[in-house]
This record gives sequence, C-alpha cells and structure tokens, in this order.
Amino acid sequence: MISKAPAPGADTSGDPYLPAHGNGGYRVRHYDLNLDYKVAPNRLSASAVITAEATQALSRVSFDFADFRINRVLVDGKPAKYLKRGAKLHVKPVKSIPAGTGFTVEVHYVGNPRPVGSRWGDVGWDELTDGALVASQPVGAPSWFPCNDHPSDKAAYRVSVTTASPYLVAVTGTLVERSTAASTTKWVYERREPTATYLMSVQIGRYDEVELTGRGWFPHSGVGLRRLSLGIGRASGQVESVFETVPQRAAVPPRLRRAFDRDFGRQGRMMEFLQRLFGAYPFAEYVIVVTDDDLDDPIEAQGMAIFGANHVDGRRTHERLVLHELAHQWFGNSLTVADWRHIWLNEGFATYAEWLWSEESGGQSASALARGWYTRIKAKPADVRIADPGVSRMFDERVYKRGGLTLHALRAEIGDPAFFALLKSWAEEHRHGLVTTEAFVAAAEAHAGRSLGAFFTRWLDTPALPPLPGT
Repeated sequence: MISKAPAPGADTSGDPYLPAHGNGGYRVRHYDLNLDYKVAPNRLSASAVITAEATQALSRVSFDFADFRINRVLVDGKPAKYLKRGAKLHVKPVKSIPAGTGFTVEVHYVGNPRPVGSRWGDVGWDELTDGALVASQPVGAPSWFPCNDHPSDKAAYRVSVTTASPYLVAVTGTLVERSTAASTTKWVYERREPTATYLMSVQIGRYDEVELTGRGWFPHSGVGLRRLSLGIGRASGQVESVFETVPQRAAVPPRLRRAFDRDFGRQGRMMEFLQRLFGAYPFAEYVIVVTDDDLDDPIEAQGMAIFGANHVDGRRTHERLVLHELAHQWFGNSLTVADWRHIWLNEGFATYAEWLWSEESGGQSASALARGWYTRIKAKPADVRIADPGVSRMFDERVYKRGGLTLHALRAEIGDPAFFALLKSWAEEHRHGLVTTEAFVAAAEAHAGRSLGAFFTRWLDTPALPPLPGT
C-alpha cells in the first residue's frame, strides 16, 4: 500500500513517514542564527530570527526544537507567549497572523546541545573529542536551532558562530566575515540557495585549512564519458573542461594531511566528471571536513561533506564514498525530495554516480558493478518497494543499490543518449527545487518518447527484483 500523508496541521507537516517533524501554516524564507559556543563545557548561547510567510491564518506558530532553556521569544519585535512541550516550541503572537502575511519570530536560548534520538540512532549536534559536528539527516536540525524541520521547507541562512580562536569553524555556506577579538573568533557564513534544515551543518575543530583545486584537463581511462560521447573528444584522449573551476577547500587534522592529499587527490577530476554528467555544480563552493574522530558513515550537508578519520588511510580505500557525497550536491541537496518516500532519488542517483566514476577512473565498469549488486540484492528477501520503502527502511541498503540498478536498467531501456540527456536535464530543470518519483518518471518518458509505466512498475513498485538487462 502506498503511504498516504495525514492532513498537515499547525504542529504537523503531513509527511507520511515523519508527521511529527515539520509544521503547517507557514513557509520559512530565512534563518538568521547567532551562536556563541564554548567547546570544553559544550555550552551554546544562541538566538534565531526566523523570517516566514503565513500560508493560512495563524493564532500560533510551532517549531521543532530540542531541550534548551528559552529566555525570550518575540514576534515581529514584540514579546510573545510561548510553550515548550516535548520536541515542539509553540509561540502565540499578540495578534493572529493573517494568511499571506510575512512575519518574524525571534528566539533566545541557552543550553548544552546534544543529538536527538531517532529510530536511526542519535542525530544532530554532537561533541567530538575536541570540537563539535552537526549530522542532522533526517531529523537532527532541532538539536541546535528552532526550525520547520521538513525537507520541503527550504530557506536561506545566515549563521554566525563565535568560539575560541584555536578552533576552525566551517558552516554550510560562503564565509563572509571572520574577525578575532581577544581569545575568540567570529565566523559568519551565508547560505543563499534554498536549503533544507537537515542539510545545514556546523563543524568545529583544530583543523588545517587546505585549498583544493580542479583541473582543466585530465586523461580518460578509455571508457566512461568519452565512450558515451558526452565529452569533447581530442586525439590525445583528453577532454577540455567546459565549466568554471569550483572553489573547493578542506578542513583536516594536521596528523592526517599526507593521507588526505592522497585520498582526495582526484577531487578536482571528480568535480569535473560530475559536472559533465549532471551540469554545472549547483553551489558557490564545496567544502570537505575530516574529523579527528572516527565516524560510522560520511555526513552529507549542503555544499559540504564530512568524513571521519577512519575514512582516510592514504590508499583511496573509501574513494567511492568521496564520490557519493559529492554526487549528493546535485541529488539530495540541489534537488531535494518533497518528502521522505522519494529518498531513492537521493541515494540511487549517488550510488549510480559511484559506478560511473569507477568506470571512468579505471576501476570496474558500471555494468560489472550492477551485475555484482544485482546478485547480492537478489539473495535478500523481496520485501522492499523502493518507490515507497516505509519509514523503517528509508536507509536500507536495497534503497541505495536497487536505486542504482533501476537507473542502470533505465539506461539499457532507453539508450545512452536519452539516458544521459535525462540525467542532465533532470538536475538542471529542478535546480534548488523539490522532486518526486512521479516527476522523474514523467521526465524519463519525455526523453524516451514513450510510456515507461510497465518498466517503472517492475523496478520501483514491485518488491521482486526483475531481470537485469544484459545478464
């Protein structure tokens, strides 16, 4: 049965998987966050100014927010009554807000930030051995600021972080100010592109700053883009870049610098490769953070990816993860799912990008990787529909790998020219927007010039794995 969303209310988003996260009645346009963070005691003193627009008449406004002491709340500059109940902050303005009216809510708060519990473990603001990180997917944003915590409510941000000067602060956005006074440094970042709450991140640590640069020319392996006739071929086997170099930088523990240089040495090539596949990089910069602690998995954020020390070994062991997180900048970040049912549009696309990079960089071909994963998935129970996997299986490996297999099968179904044209137009036409499975099916049919209903029913809506073309 397809999951149906409950009707949204003032305190619910209507999301079919996570209705308690997100709120109805308004859309956020901008968050202005001012954070003062003391690392040793893990103490955060902060204020949030939320600029929003009412989509219906509102006698109160609700936000997702974790356990902080709230000192003051204002609506349009005037003191407002508020009630903190569980994971919700309810604010009652002096006068009701008419539909279509813009308004601001200002919240001043203090406390010890910590992750929020979820069925996927603890997510959100977390302490490192010496510093802090934010890993919010899918419901961790309320661990550090009051918000409308739903992927469909994308907004712009300004984030100011003040902390002890020995620490480097990286926030998802463009650094617009950095000033030091006495023993503290203030870092100010702006994120102008529409951004989901779970994709905002703060990273604090004793890191070296590393500049990463792209390359205008690089040799192909004899497969990949040149074979697919998507690049500008030359007799030398090289391809000229048709995109501007994307500013890329990294924050890395000093002890890991040498291994990092090896493991991320092909970052510029990856960036150019994905731009050829998916169109221009959608943000102003790309930032990589490597924590001095181990992490279970890399962390995706808007214009940023975070890796643990265990992902850096100097042997490129985890290069597929490096590519995977970069691919999410197009699929997941620029193109954000309208609700969590459509998560295969994030993970299946990033997975297939891994396979294409493997082929491009001289590793296994995409076809060989597809065959290998097909065999593994075939051996698992046939009980997941990746178009609607259910909340308990949002991050099931089969959503990732069968999502990649679906794209590989679609490539065989409609042919390389139509398939790769589809990927690029899909990313470009929905840039900074919201996407659904239904919209992708319609786009695929437009590029194929025919109905693909039976194909997508087999691959997305049927738990049993259909035959893989070419096997």
